[in-house]
Amino acid sequence: MLKFHRKYILIVSLLMLVSCLKDKTARQDYIIHLKWNQSYAEDSFEKAVVGLSWAFSHVGAIKTNQLYDMPVAGHVLTVNIQQLGFSATAEGHLERLNRVLVDSEEFATNASIDMGRYVALLIGASEHYYALTEMPLKFTDLLNEYELLPVLGLVDNSAISEKNRILKLSNQTGLKQFFIMEETDPETGEILEIETVDLMSNGQPRFGIFDVSGNRLNVATAESSEAGKPAKCMWCHESGIQPLISLQSTEVGYMTYFQTRDTLFHFRYALQAKQQEITTGVDYDQVTEHIEMELLYIGFMEPSAERLSREWNISLTGVNKLLEGYPTHEQEEFPFLGELYDRAMIEDLAPYQSVQVSSSVREKSDVEVNYMEP
Repeated sequence: MLKFHRKYILIVSLLMLVSCLKDKTARQDYIIHLKWNQSYAEDSFEKAVVGLSWAFSHVGAIKTNQLYDMPVAGHVLTVNIQQLGFSATAEGHLERLNRVLVDSEEFATNASIDMGRYVALLIGASEHYYALTEMPLKFTDLLNEYELLPVLGLVDNSAISEKNRILKLSNQTGLKQFFIMEETDPETGEILEIETVDLMSNGQPRFGIFDVSGNRLNVATAESSEAGKPAKCMWCHESGIQPLISLQSTEVGYMTYFQTRDTLFHFRYALQAKQQEITTGVDYDQVTEHIEMELLYIGFMEPSAERLSREWNISLTGVNKLLEGYPTHEQEEFPFLGELYDRAMIEDLAPYQSVQVSSSVREKSDVEVNYMEP
């Protein structure tokens, strides 16, 4: 009888172990299958992978070069996020996002997720960007990590703000530096909003937006500036420290225009030198490659009928019939993309539903998603 009980317990234990192993291997949340859908005539799978590598880099990946050795089947890239050099915290957030995507109707239909959708979710949802880059919720928590220099810069002729911008900064030690831009009322000197830039270990700037009380915001308020969301900061800064574009006033208590200009150039070149030492990430000597990332999300957010035909696996004639009466527009930045539709308007016409994206990647969104909350 005792032998029977032992045998029974052994069998149950083995069954439980097999069940656990099966559950563990049935879902590999660190794996995601991403499908490239051509968006314009000169578009290519190779360009898309370059764009994807820049997207991962912007959210903190250290080893984006690993993407080029990952499995490809047709136009589907199988991405293992554990190989990209993310922090454990960021990996957890990405696995959470991947679970949501794999449970979608799109994945059930295509066994993959549109690569443009994935990039829009990585950088176009501000809360996702903040989670992956581990941006603090409070400005003071960020400020406490740095010691500021005893100098101030004044930007009163900004390309993106009608307000004055007061610049504060720390020294640069390797890949550690902090910049603060206080949006201030030019009449009263009242601080209206705070924007920050610091550096990540992969050489990319990290962007933050905070209200006057130091609470993190997912977009700059239109009353303060046209800075938009962090993805717009990426587009403007191009992985570097932005120099002064136009002449600024000189006032008592601030560095002169020339001092501010030269200081920013000094730190800009110092950052470029550090970036060029990095061999496992994006090629900072080819910084304009970030355009491939932008074309990935723009092609998705503003698709042509031809792109939708490929994405939905419907004939072009069928797509044009579905889209009758829907307005088109020309992309101001990339007019060669042709006549485009607004993704938010036509998403419900797809033969399957998928995970909703924020309604704008760069600007304030009517819909702002967050799938990374525990």
